[in-house]
Amino acid sequence: MKKVFVSGCYDMLHSGHVAFFEEAATYGELYVGIGSDKTLYELKARRPVNNEQERLYMVKSLKAVRDAWVNGGGGLIDFLEEIKQLQPDIFFVNSDGHSNLKEQLCKDLGIEYVVSKRLPHENLPVRSTTALRSECRIPYRIDLAGGWLDQPTVSSLYPGPVLTLSIEPDYDFNDRSGMSTSSRKKAIDLWQVDIPVGDKEKLARTLFCYENPPGTKYVSGSQDSLGIVLPGLNRLQYDGDFWPSEIESILDNDLLAWIEERLWLVPLFPRHNGYDVLAHTNITVEGAKRLSDAAVACWNALREKDVRRFGEAVRQSFEAQIVLYPNMVSDDIFEVLDKNKEKALGWKLSGAGGGGYLTFVSETPIENSIQIRIRRGE
Repeated sequence: MKKVFVSGCYDMLHSGHVAFFEEAATYGELYVGIGSDKTLYELKARRPVNNEQERLYMVKSLKAVRDAWVNGGGGLIDFLEEIKQLQPDIFFVNSDGHSNLKEQLCKDLGIEYVVSKRLPHENLPVRSTTALRSECRIPYRIDLAGGWLDQPTVSSLYPGPVLTLSIEPDYDFNDRSGMSTSSRKKAIDLWQVDIPVGDKEKLARTLFCYENPPGTKYVSGSQDSLGIVLPGLNRLQYDGDFWPSEIESILDNDLLAWIEERLWLVPLFPRHNGYDVLAHTNITVEGAKRLSDAAVACWNALREKDVRRFGEAVRQSFEAQIVLYPNMVSDDIFEVLDKNKEKALGWKLSGAGGGGYLTFVSETPIENSIQIRIRRGE
């Protein structure tokens, strides 16, 4: 039989894990590499509920699994030595576990790369570790257009809006991936399990101040705290200050569902330690105006549900960003972008760059991507 390899942390083992293993085992004998406690902390900025030996015991107990072990390496490719030793025929991954690094490794080693569609077992709900963790109701956020205008160094040159989406935590997005994971951790420190009931703008301001106490060297943009706390699609107008002068929110279900159907996130990799997006900046009046104009165009296209103008505005926003902050992108990011952009109407990075996720606008599915749910309200 063919040898099939999968790798992951498999914390809080649930039916989604079992269904994934059973699907992988249809391709051959299944071998499982488990991320160590140290690796999980590096990637997710949290410690596992179950330690590596307990997770190994449970995974090895499943009838679909031929053998399992704790991987000896670190990072996204913590299984490098193990996969070279095993020499599997197939490397099987979930859609949200896909990365260009894994796919390229398989090409280099002559291993078939197969991406699951994450289907639950018959009559069972879709399960994820994130959904089972108590803090999972704190959202993430996507910077859809205009990102960097929340920094006074940019909006003081030319004012404009930042468009954000509050995202339900259906996936355990990697730490430092451009999804406001740092602000989300501060929100969990403050509120533990969910955004409290109350004035959302005041709550977002509280989170912003908590994340940026007096003396903070680099002030995180307020679009992070606002994007997490304010549900739906939000237009944040910046005029040279850290806090927006005007906020407009859309909670219309038809429009939010329309956006959800056309956004596709392709995983890259977490930002590496020492990454400095502020290196080699090129902040000019012309660049700030270009970024502002793209965000305004994106807002208008969304309100009219014009997908082609929406995609074009997202792309223009991204191109304006990387002129202002060229260190946002790298050859690895362009490689993933070049592979998928012919199928898309527009694209950008999920946050400040350096890794994370590429967001594509498309009427048709993008290969090896995930889709998000926008938070509607309480």
